[in-house]
Amino acid sequence: MDDNSNWRDDGVKVIPGNQLDTNTPQTPGMSRAAAITHARTGASKLWAGTVTIHPDAKTGAHHHGELESVIYVVKGRARMRWGDRLEFVAEAGPGDFIYVPPYVPHQEINASTDDPLECVLCRSGMDPVVVNLDIEPVEKPEDVYWVDSIHPDPNG
Repeated sequence: MDDNSNWRDDGVKVIPGNQLDTNTPQTPGMSRAAAITHARTGASKLWAGTVTIHPDAKTGAHHHGELESVIYVVKGRARMRWGDRLEFVAEAGPGDFIYVPPYVPHQEINASTDDPLECVLCRSGMDPVVVNLDIEPVEKPEDVYWVDSIHPDPNG
């Protein structure tokens, strides 16, 4: 142990689920909350939080540069499309993990037209990297977009 370590203040941090930071950009049709950020925990290599996506929300085609993403589905049904033409598709339900490698063109979709999708999202970095792609989505984005710190609102 380093004599300069202050494990009480610089050690493990527990962020209670009812104390997530909702002071993040919000979009009608969804809500998000940050749990693990540099400001809240001192994290320097990852970001984690929750997102609830209203029924039928869809993103446009994009990738996140060199960032890796892990999405854990808590409730609802997520549909992911990926590939150069978003030609591949898979769905995930409660308890499933989704891994999105760096630079993979993809589209996130709430597969349900009736029920919200609740997920935990972890990223390998804190920078809000998003590269929107000029790919015609197989499933057109709806009026309610999946927008968070790295999925910017295409209308604003």
